[in-house]
Amino acid sequence: MREEDVEVAIKVVVVGNGAVGKSSMIQRYCKGIFTRDYKKTIGVDFLERQISVRGEDVRLMLWDTAGQEEFDAITKAYYRGAQACAIVFSTVDRDSFEAVEKWRTKVEDECGNIPMVLVQNKIDLIDQALVKVEEADELAKRLRLKFYRASVKEDLNVNDVFMYLTEKYLEILQNVDVEEPKPSQHKNVAGMFNSTSPVNASQGGNNNARATQQVETGDIITLKPNKQRTKGKKNKISCSLL
Repeated sequence: MREEDVEVAIKVVVVGNGAVGKSSMIQRYCKGIFTRDYKKTIGVDFLERQISVRGEDVRLMLWDTAGQEEFDAITKAYYRGAQACAIVFSTVDRDSFEAVEKWRTKVEDECGNIPMVLVQNKIDLIDQALVKVEEADELAKRLRLKFYRASVKEDLNVNDVFMYLTEKYLEILQNVDVEEPKPSQHKNVAGMFNSTSPVNASQGGNNNARATQQVETGDIITLKPNKQRTKGKKNKISCSLL
């Protein structure tokens, strides 16, 4: 099989308390739409988007997980095999901010030390904020996570969140290729994920960067994932709801 005929598949879980905007974030990124109506996610939901990054065809599989504790038994099973994670809290929900570390622990208990990003959603409601700017900055520094202030409603930094995770994953795959260059070690596997795989760094510029402060706290990823690819034709961005 030719290299150009395969694509990289990345499983990303989006976690956080209920009503912080996880479903809206995925909908905005994959389908370009935003709705004010809130519908509680029951268990998990799933969308995917195909993009091209650094000459690679990438299929992002975004898993939207319920934020209510009654669904923990269901959602934790879907964390397994995730290769990246976005932890989301809301500017106007103090409890969601204080629960960030809990969500990080839940994901790490199932997936190990995968790359994560911290997202403060609803920054457009800053005049109603229940979380101080300094508090959010300090949390990101303490947890050593890349931090984005975002607004799903205004489509501010949503793309950057997933681009960062994608580039983190691709850079780590490239580093693995240097250490393990033998083609036979990279199997073409469809629908399977390695719970010890991730991503890297540099994040492309955003036209909306004007209203955003990002805290870069240094990379702490030490994983050595296996390169996993699935058959796929080169496509421009496409989305589907399963």
